This record gives sequence, C-alpha cells and structure tokens, in this order.
Amino acid sequence: MTEAVLVDTVDALRELITRLRGVERYALDTEFHRERTYWPQLALVQIAWPADAAGSAGLALIDPLAVDVAPLSEILAGGATMVAHAADQDLEVLERACGRRPSRLLDTQVAAGFVGQGSASLSSLTASFLGLRLPKGDRLSDWSTRPLSESQLSYAAADVSHLIELADVICGQLDSSGRLGWAEEECEALLQRPLGPPEPERAWWKIRDSRQLRGPAKGVAQEVAAWRERRAREIDQPVRFVLPDLAVQAIAHSRPATVDELRQIRGLDGRHLRGPVATEVLAAVARGRELGEDAIAAPPIEEVDKDVRPAVALAAAWIAQLARDQRVDAALLATRADLAAYLRDGAASRLGSGWRAAMVGEALARLLRGDAAVAFEHGGRLVLEARSYQPLSAAPLQAPHAGAGPV
Repeated sequence: MTEAVLVDTVDALRELITRLRGVERYALDTEFHRERTYWPQLALVQIAWPADAAGSAGLALIDPLAVDVAPLSEILAGGATMVAHAADQDLEVLERACGRRPSRLLDTQVAAGFVGQGSASLSSLTASFLGLRLPKGDRLSDWSTRPLSESQLSYAAADVSHLIELADVICGQLDSSGRLGWAEEECEALLQRPLGPPEPERAWWKIRDSRQLRGPAKGVAQEVAAWRERRAREIDQPVRFVLPDLAVQAIAHSRPATVDELRQIRGLDGRHLRGPVATEVLAAVARGRELGEDAIAAPPIEEVDKDVRPAVALAAAWIAQLARDQRVDAALLATRADLAAYLRDGAASRLGSGWRAAMVGEALARLLRGDAAVAFEHGGRLVLEARSYQPLSAAPLQAPHAGAGPV
C-alpha cells in the first residue's frame, strides 16, 4: 500500500491540489461524526490517485481540523472521476465542506450491484474481487481526537488505497456484460439525488404514522416538525434532542394550548422545554391549527388502490426472481415503491426509463396488461411467460358424507 501523507497545512493542501489537477480519477472517502450534532462534523478526508504521466501514485489524509478543505472544490469541479464506496453520505459531507459535489462519480457499491453484489461493504468487495482483507479495528473510533493513532491512520488509508483497483475489476466485468452504461447511469442519478436534511415543511413526513393524521393534526404536525427542524439547525443538535418524535406525534394529536397542557405531553420533560422552547412550540401549534389544506405539504402517495395491490405482490415476486437470474441487486432493480409508482405513472416513473425500462419495463407492462403470466418451474423458480388465456377452474367443494365425523 502506498504510504499516506498527512496534509495539515495550507501549503501542503495547495501542493496536493496541484498534483490532483492532472489526474483522470481519484478515490475519496471521509470520516465524520453526527451523533450529537445536526450537521455532519468532518474529521478526515482520504484521497488516493493512480500513477500517470505527471507523476507516481499517491495517498493523502487531509485533516480538516487543521486546514480548511474548501479549496478541494476545484478538484471536485474538474473533469476527473471521483471513485467512492457507498457515496451518499460522503456527497453530503463534501457539499457542506466544499460547497459542491463531484462532477463525475463511480460508486463501487452501486457498480457491484450489477454483478450480483447487493449493498456489499467495501471490505467484502475487496476480499471478493481483489483477495485482500482490510483492517476493521478503528471503524467506530473517535475521529475528532488528535493526534490520530497509527492504527486510525492505517484504517483510513486502507479505505481508499484499493478503491481504484477495485473499480477497474468491477467495471471490467460490467463492460464484458454490457452493463457498464447502466452503472454509469445509476451513479449519475446518485449525483443528482437530493441529499441532506429535508425541507422544514416536509420534516413531518418522517414522523411515524404521519400519513394517518387527519384534520388539524396534519397542520400541527407540519408546523411543529418544521419548527423543530429549524431549531435543530440553529443550535446544531440532532432533532431528537430538541423534541423526540413521540412528543411531536402527541402534540399533533392533542394540540395543547397552554404551557401546562404542553408539560403533560408524553415524551417531553423539563430539558426539552428550557428557555423559549415552550412558547415557540405553542406558537407552532397555533399556526398549525389555522393552516389550510392547501398550505399543507402532504407526503407523496405511495400506496396503490387495494384492487391492484395483488399486482404489486405478483410483480415483486417476479422481479426478485429476475434479479437473482440476472445477478442484479433486487433493491437496485426495483423497490415496491417503484412498482407502485409504475402502476400510477407508467413510463413517467423510474421503471419506465433508462436501464430499468430495458430490463423490466416492457415485460412488466405485459404482465400488468394481462398479456403475460408468472408461473412456477420445477424447483420453485418463477418465470414470466406468454399467457395461455385458459384459466383453470377450482375444483368444487365436496359436501361431507353423511355420518362423517369431525376432521
């Protein structure tokens, strides 16, 4: 493994950026904490790059507690491809720390989903494809402490030291199977996906049973959850520290009008109501009571009519079989929400375009039209085949013989 260089000064970061300007690919990972804060607290950035005409391969560990990493935005904005593993949270962290996401991305977890490795960890992929074992000891260590130990530095370096080699092997298999374009399409979709915290007015969607709320309870839930979201951002604490979910639910249902009533809410205690909190929560409740239906940001409808729910179950069973047969991660291919959306929106849904349409869309449309049927083969395997239009009649129930005893 290439020896890692610790970057903890402005000059060292400038030198690193100068070197990275000429690379076509770089591997990147981050270490951060967010257990006790609203915003992720970046603690380390790991970057590795392969040898090229401009110089040898390298690996750098950037200490964001010692130097501002915002200048890395120049590299992110460039034409090089960032190789990462399970990049969702890394993208969020980079966007906050550097003000942008990378222009191009290859996510090895996403790519591996097209060769039969569903949601696989980096260590398992490195073992499967490269025959290497990554260190595990410091995965849950405190990355905000300084100085970092040698074992922490070794662990952090290992997260990027083999990423580009791993990507090459996986992409080689994808290219041979004609699926490299699918992986690239999915990685581009990941880059475009909204990341980070929700809009405050939509925060109530995450509350348990939010879709079952009716009448004024919806407006109160929206306003109280939105207040909680803004308060958490302001004081940089997790939303559960501001008000527990249980308290937001209970407030929405009971709609307290006084401080005494608020203090009786389940899930609340004195530490939640310090300072201006009680007054601000009651103001949010009052706003929610008066909120008109047209001002409520209702959660998206994910259910389908009960008459077609059997179609979702049937299609889900077939897609699970298709995923096994084609060695594609079933969660990547289609979720139940995707199926429900396809039933509602057809070609406008995620299954109606791109690589999913090629693999699933046309066959699924035939199944839902009734032109195809799902059948069992010997051994329990499901197959989709042309429908015979010859339904089998159920055998009539036989009346018990006279004098027959209980079964």
